[in-house]
Amino acid sequence: MGFQPVVLWTDLLLFGLLGCIVLAAWSARRSEPMRAAWGRVGASGVGMTSLTLLLIFVLVGLVDSLHYRERLVPAGAQASEARPQLSTEVRSALDALAEPLRTRVEKTYSAPLAWQLFSKQTVEGKDGTQHREFPRLKYGGAGLQYPEQDLVGDVMGRIAIGLATAAGGWLVLAGVVVALVARSRRVPFGAGWRAVWRGKGGLAWRAMLVTLAGVLLLVGPITALATEYHVFGTDKVGQDVLFLTLKSIRTALVIGTLTTLVTLPLAVALGIVAGYLGGWVDDVIQYVYTVLNSIPGVLLIAAAVLMMQVVIDTHPEWFETAAERADARLLALCLILGMTSWTGLCRLLRGETLKLRELEYVQAARAFGVSTARILARHVLPNLMHLVLIALVMDFSGLVLAEAVLSYVGIGVDPNTISFGTMINAARMELAREPMVWWSLVAAFIFMFVLVLAANLFADVVRDAFDPRAS
Repeated sequence: MGFQPVVLWTDLLLFGLLGCIVLAAWSARRSEPMRAAWGRVGASGVGMTSLTLLLIFVLVGLVDSLHYRERLVPAGAQASEARPQLSTEVRSALDALAEPLRTRVEKTYSAPLAWQLFSKQTVEGKDGTQHREFPRLKYGGAGLQYPEQDLVGDVMGRIAIGLATAAGGWLVLAGVVVALVARSRRVPFGAGWRAVWRGKGGLAWRAMLVTLAGVLLLVGPITALATEYHVFGTDKVGQDVLFLTLKSIRTALVIGTLTTLVTLPLAVALGIVAGYLGGWVDDVIQYVYTVLNSIPGVLLIAAAVLMMQVVIDTHPEWFETAAERADARLLALCLILGMTSWTGLCRLLRGETLKLRELEYVQAARAFGVSTARILARHVLPNLMHLVLIALVMDFSGLVLAEAVLSYVGIGVDPNTISFGTMINAARMELAREPMVWWSLVAAFIFMFVLVLAANLFADVVRDAFDPRAS
């Protein structure tokens, strides 16, 4: 059985954006001010800690963006004679890596690390009588012969194995980092280790290694436990909550990054032009974003999403699979959020440009007859990049939270798309149960909190490093 790669629009844009970031980083190496600014970011312990966490989330999202469809051979036909057909289900590389988590579906709710269902059900005994009990799970703890006695020992043993594996993996990564630092500084391995630990390796390698140690010490035991148990429990239909949270990361990254492709060009171009040219151009741009701000954002987004959903529903022939349909709605949501979230940054850049155009070096450039476009590109925009960068990362955090809110009220991503918002929306009714089903909400909150916190901390470090007024 083979497979055929599938490229969704969001996959294409996400990898395209990653390529642009790589090219921008490569070109920044030739600029001394850019190298100095990013050097300050790399020397910051908080910056490298938050960047390490963000890169882990990005790695999960990219793996989940490698989609494919399996080739199926009709039953009863020879593989060489039958014409292969493509499965209607679009999967990702993350689905393949987490195949046990995806396929081990229970009947309904089960608590984290449980071996039986969360609620009692009517079970018919061998003698034909019916009684209520907690049925045993089909997959969780299936290898335990006497779960009441063996559960704690088995869990502790798997945690020990996971910690040992994590420690070995960390030692390998630390050895690679130290070897690279020692090679770049042309010193022995021991001297390279001392340089890394004392923060003299060029970057804050110690903070990165400590962060990786913490992550591996969590991932190792969770991976060891996930082979036998549902670490974060299961939801109403028996799906593994850990798998759902991993799948939600890609949706958050798509919402947070692709929306900026729409927001930044509008905000930067209109804000700088309005502040520098003034006059009727400034009046028109102010009128546009004032009108947009006067409309409640949720209502404007809801109206646009509903109209886009009508277009999608009336043209089913555009989409070959359900994944393409869900991807179209996700891309539409990114466009709608981008068209409605540029006004704040535009107003901020306009105000800063009003101050910059009165400075002496800008006035001198105008007196020497330098063109407006050259002044904006050489003198105005570089002095606004720290605001653009901080707004970029801060908007990422806000957009991740916005998707959660919109999906909670039913106007976010497609119901078939797994996201933090849909998980929180599904957990809304679970909190009213007695006893309360809390693990879906807690898992979504923890992952989303770490992602947003890392983005905010990294934004603070980038702002301080790129602000030309910082000492």
